[in-house]
Amino acid sequence: MHGGSRLPARHRRSGARWPTALAVLVVLVLIGGGSYALLAHRAPARISHRPPAGRQPSGAVPVISKPAPATVSITWVGDMTFGMLNAWPPDGTGSLLDDVRPYLHSSLTVGNLESVLGEEPVTKCSPGETDCYEFEAPPSTAADLRHDGFAAVNVANNHTMDAGVAGEASTDAALRAAGLAWTGRPGQITYLTRKGIKIALLGFGPWPYDANALDIPAAQALVRTAKRHAQLVIVLEHLGGEGPTYRHVQPGEEYFLGQDRGNSIAFTHAVIDAGADLVMGSGPHVLRGMQWYHQHLIAYSVGNFSGYNTLGLDSYTSVSAILHVTLTASGAFVRGSITPLRLAAPGIPQRDPAKTAVSFVNTLSQQDFGGNGAVRLTAGGRIEKPAS
Repeated sequence: MHGGSRLPARHRRSGARWPTALAVLVVLVLIGGGSYALLAHRAPARISHRPPAGRQPSGAVPVISKPAPATVSITWVGDMTFGMLNAWPPDGTGSLLDDVRPYLHSSLTVGNLESVLGEEPVTKCSPGETDCYEFEAPPSTAADLRHDGFAAVNVANNHTMDAGVAGEASTDAALRAAGLAWTGRPGQITYLTRKGIKIALLGFGPWPYDANALDIPAAQALVRTAKRHAQLVIVLEHLGGEGPTYRHVQPGEEYFLGQDRGNSIAFTHAVIDAGADLVMGSGPHVLRGMQWYHQHLIAYSVGNFSGYNTLGLDSYTSVSAILHVTLTASGAFVRGSITPLRLAAPGIPQRDPAKTAVSFVNTLSQQDFGGNGAVRLTAGGRIEKPAS
């Protein structure tokens, strides 16, 4: 009975633990394996699909904000004279513009220089000739205009040759020395760049010593040439009869003192058809109406700007304006306005608090153009955009 089938007590206890340990090990393996399996099949950690700041979601249509189109501001004044030979303002020609200087600053400020610059003898008028006037200002006038904000002037007018060829040369020399551009000589196109926009300026008048406005096909050809080399083309015209009886824009040729002063409507429409983006006028020495033509602005005349002892100061010739226009690089009209002026004796421009020019322009525009593109100004002088 004490056969060898019974193990010693210590072996019996030790052997009894093996099945238990093995069972525990199996359980742990199963649990561990299950845990691994659970971990292996657990849903992946949540990934945020919110894009970093400044980036669009991968599936979203990107929103691209278009930059505002580049624009250029243009300021235009009408006829400018500064006296006659040896009869100049004692404080200099620059003193004449003290009151209006704040309204002359823009990307491109231009005026009609109806005067020779220099000290050459005037030669246009014969002794005793009536209805003939000769204007000449000191060479320093060019630097004064540059200081006042002007970038360029139109020289296509009937006073270009008041001192003959010598006066023409002295004018060009004074302008060049002051860094002031000019336009209006036969065949001349003046290019300037403002705010990255290349601009062509062309001046025209009905005289053979200027770019000739009477030859409309030639004027159109010059505009087309300018359009091939510039983004914006601005035409400055000096057309029409002079004085209050010529304040209306009439179809057909205008004659004054026996001279053909051009066909304002035919000329301005033709240069726009050829590619001009803006037409600004002078010459009649009075305000005229304004017109939209193919969405482009035509200001036929803004009157006198400066006339020191030279220009009339009646109820019409003393009323004028500064024109302000902003265009895109493609020539689209953005906004515009006028600053109403009244010339005080002896021909000094001043702001007009009564804003007489606003009512003048509105009335003349409606009477002359009516439903054919008449421009309308608000009471404050803002130009209302044309109907598209």
